[in-house]
Amino acid sequence: MTETNQTRAQQLIGDFAPKLVELTDDVLFGDIWERSELSPRDRSLITVASLITSGSTEQLRGHLARAKTNGLTEEELKETIIHLAFYAGWPKAMSAITVAKEIFTQ
Repeated sequence: MTETNQTRAQQLIGDFAPKLVELTDDVLFGDIWERSELSPRDRSLITVASLITSGSTEQLRGHLARAKTNGLTEEELKETIIHLAFYAGWPKAMSAITVAKEIFTQ
């Protein structure tokens, strides 16, 4: 499989931890993200909020892009970060908005 045909998990982790790649691809994105009980847009908003509140800015990069693909606007995502500043903490919001600025201005 060429790198362009690989999933993001395969690109990042590859053979180093194949079980984690399998769980990411098959369970998380193959099952959980595909369940019909929540829309992809809602799942993206929940995921972005969770990543912000936990300070997981490395994972936030990809999920902000996915959130836009799933129908969230940049304004909605910025507003989510602003809102969470008061619930998750100012430093986490500042870190998240820095990542968002980087992603949205590319």
